[in-house]
Amino acid sequence: MALSWNEIKDRAANFAKEWQDTAREEADAKPFLIEFFNVFGISQKKVGTFEHRVKKLNDADGYIDLLWKGTLLVEMKSKGKDLTKAFQQAKDYTHGLKQHELPQYILVSDFDYFQLHDMTEGTVVTFQLKEFVKHVQHFGFMAGYQQRSYKEQDAVNIKAAELMGKLHDQLKDAGYEGHPLEVYLVRLLFCLFADDTTIFEKDIFRDFLEQRTSEDGSDLGARISELFYVLNTPREKRLKHLDEQLNVFPYVNGKLFEEALPPAAFNATMRQALLNCCGLDWGRISPAIFGSMFQSVMNPTERRNLGAHYTSEKNILKVIRPLFLDALWQEFEGLRHNSKKLNEFHKKLSTLKFLDPACGCGNFLVITYRELRLLETEILRALHKTGQGVLDVREIIWLDVDMMYGIEYEEFPARIAEVAMWLVDHQMNLAISQEFGQYFVRLPLKKAANIVHGNALQLDWESVVPKEQLSYILGNPPFLGKSNQNAAQKADMAKVFAGVNSSGALDYVAAWYLKAARFIQGTLIKVGFVSTNSITQGEQVAILWGELYSKYNIKIHFAHRTFSWSNESKGNAAVHVVVIGFANYDVPDKLIYEYTEVKGEPLETKVRRINPYLIDAKEILIPRRKQPLCNVAEMVYGNKPTDNGNLLFSEEEKKDFLFKEPKAEKWIRQFVGAEEFINGKNRWCLWLKDISPTELKSMPFVLDRVQKVKEFRLRSTKAATVKKAATAYLFDEIRHCEKDYLIIPEVSSERRRYIPIGYVKKDVITSNRNYMIPDATPFLFGILNSIMHIAWVRNTCGRMKSDFCYSNGIVYNNFPWPENPTEKQIKAVEAAAQKVLNARAQFPDSSLADLYDPLTMPPVLVKAHQELDKAVDMAYRPQAFTSEAKRMEYLFELYESYTAGLFAQEKSKKSKTPKKVVVS
Repeated sequence: MALSWNEIKDRAANFAKEWQDTAREEADAKPFLIEFFNVFGISQKKVGTFEHRVKKLNDADGYIDLLWKGTLLVEMKSKGKDLTKAFQQAKDYTHGLKQHELPQYILVSDFDYFQLHDMTEGTVVTFQLKEFVKHVQHFGFMAGYQQRSYKEQDAVNIKAAELMGKLHDQLKDAGYEGHPLEVYLVRLLFCLFADDTTIFEKDIFRDFLEQRTSEDGSDLGARISELFYVLNTPREKRLKHLDEQLNVFPYVNGKLFEEALPPAAFNATMRQALLNCCGLDWGRISPAIFGSMFQSVMNPTERRNLGAHYTSEKNILKVIRPLFLDALWQEFEGLRHNSKKLNEFHKKLSTLKFLDPACGCGNFLVITYRELRLLETEILRALHKTGQGVLDVREIIWLDVDMMYGIEYEEFPARIAEVAMWLVDHQMNLAISQEFGQYFVRLPLKKAANIVHGNALQLDWESVVPKEQLSYILGNPPFLGKSNQNAAQKADMAKVFAGVNSSGALDYVAAWYLKAARFIQGTLIKVGFVSTNSITQGEQVAILWGELYSKYNIKIHFAHRTFSWSNESKGNAAVHVVVIGFANYDVPDKLIYEYTEVKGEPLETKVRRINPYLIDAKEILIPRRKQPLCNVAEMVYGNKPTDNGNLLFSEEEKKDFLFKEPKAEKWIRQFVGAEEFINGKNRWCLWLKDISPTELKSMPFVLDRVQKVKEFRLRSTKAATVKKAATAYLFDEIRHCEKDYLIIPEVSSERRRYIPIGYVKKDVITSNRNYMIPDATPFLFGILNSIMHIAWVRNTCGRMKSDFCYSNGIVYNNFPWPENPTEKQIKAVEAAAQKVLNARAQFPDSSLADLYDPLTMPPVLVKAHQELDKAVDMAYRPQAFTSEAKRMEYLFELYESYTAGLFAQEKSKKSKTPKKVVVS
């Protein structure tokens, strides 16, 4: 059993006193080091190899004073000798060591001064022997007590996963695969961690592998099977003549080693791969980070981007802090000086239960549990200020891993989650041990996190944890858009959203919202989910939140508006997400976290309301609308070719085609999609509307392209497309009218302050990647180019990644235009709009992409837009808008006033025609 810190400090004081002021030579190194190691309860047998011979770079023999393989190298010098040179000598010795023998620490000493070098962190601690007691904590690694701060992208986590990945591949190549392989690796993970963190005696697992197995690996599988059996057997039930090195292993229980597995077959290379894993300091591993990385070793594609697939602690805290953690700490601060109430608070804390219904490798549960244990430590500090009166620390620790519940679709991550919870529990127990000076480890394992392997969308969550016992639901459900869902996932959606109109448009994550909303009815359970931001934008809002509001009385308590869910690792594609906390009851004070940059830090704002667009405004839902809400020109889609590219040409393709088919020139028109419109590129199309059959037949190369269009449409699975094969020379959908018109690209970058919108001539054909408004007035152009309209777009449109996805049905047709603007206001907007067009015209060689790039936007254009914004704002109201949030609050109120009459009419069925608001 490991020594307590109090015992270690007493031994350190005695050691320093015994060796103080005693002149020593290098020959005295061995007895000095034996007693030094005894301070930490490490026997001479365990110390390692004295005078370890090693080949130096010059091929000469060198002798290390002491080598504790994989952990510590010690170089002793006579009193007064140069320790800098001693350290360099020690580093030179490491070139002759095998990978798993390389030390994490190097200690150099002249019996009076000590230098401890952390070779991973690159730090050094220097002190005198008389100060040993003050610095003994730096040697916590020797007793397994060392505390670590975990970096989100710490190389040790990646290295650990890479080493396990190699072992995984070799076992799989040897024919050991499937469920047995997954369980086998999880068990090895536990043993590796236990070997470095006092669950086992320090390094007994590595010693067992090195000393009790053959170098060729032939007996390694059998020996590991023996070890697994021992770890699952209480000491009193073990064989009497069991190998001594096996019998020192503790009884683990927890069902981790219960299942009988087929023995694995190893060779020398595989044995070395496992020893290389042992060479890593697993005490540095973060259970929260490593779980996801460990899972990714099973997938060669994911392994190439190792480190890209975990959820960072920083992002997890964005969920759990406003969900419960901040409130618990605030409650604690108010009670810390009242022992009676503090004990009650501690009891309350121990009864909380948490469910992650898409838990993966347990990241959210691990961090949640760790943060609760840290709070419990503060409670215990307040109740037992110096540790006095604490006879047994295990009696005062009330939190345990069985307060955590999870549901995971795949078995392997579910098992990792269970182990990760034990690992973080042990790390927190070590911290408590250090705090109160008592060794504390929970062995045998009696409790476990309740991780259920199953489909959360098919399971009854009440079968996992009764709702009357549950406190919080949290997590990061899968991010899958409607087009990325497989057949099974679509079936899940159909079951959860049975009877909900248009639910096929929803992202997969929406199903967890509805399941949670149903589950928490009539309870005080709070929910916090990370989600794709699409459920707060576009058409999904009315579908999902209409159901949550109307049937389940859901109230949003806090929200992080769109930010980048990224871990800053190489190859890690950022996802744009929101965090939403909600419950079946309302609270007076709510929190919105706003991001000025999606990769930046949030600004917290207290608000009274949060609607589904995550705005401080009424709970308004914006449905898809066929006609504009206000009295403005209609916006329509562009023209859709559905031609597999056969009616379209690049500049070069057009030249080549006309060389072969010169008569087609009059039937070729400029063709503009969003890409061409924004970036000023030229593209062309065959526009054969109104062509006579005779003229069409006279152009064989045109006919060849038409034939290919016909064949392409006939292969379609859509009946309407097949029907259009009869007129293959025409675009599939034609909406062009022979008038000049305004173009609004369907997709444009969020980086731009304004969406590039502009006029084109009537002879230009626009694609279905643009919207068009024929006969658009300057006033209409001005409003659509204003910051007022962009604010509405930013908060209501759908997204493609982070880019705006404009739509007529959601964005344009619902946009609340100024109510009855005066003639003066209209003319002011028109004049300012013309200045924007004039500013653009000064740069005829620049594309709209260049003109509206935030880094290259010309000052004259910036000024013109500022004047336009001011004119448009005045058309709405004379008071200035101080923020986008204020704009949206105003626009939602205006929208509500416009639609109030409409909804009344629809309810009474007096009229099916929307009330029009005159704007021009």
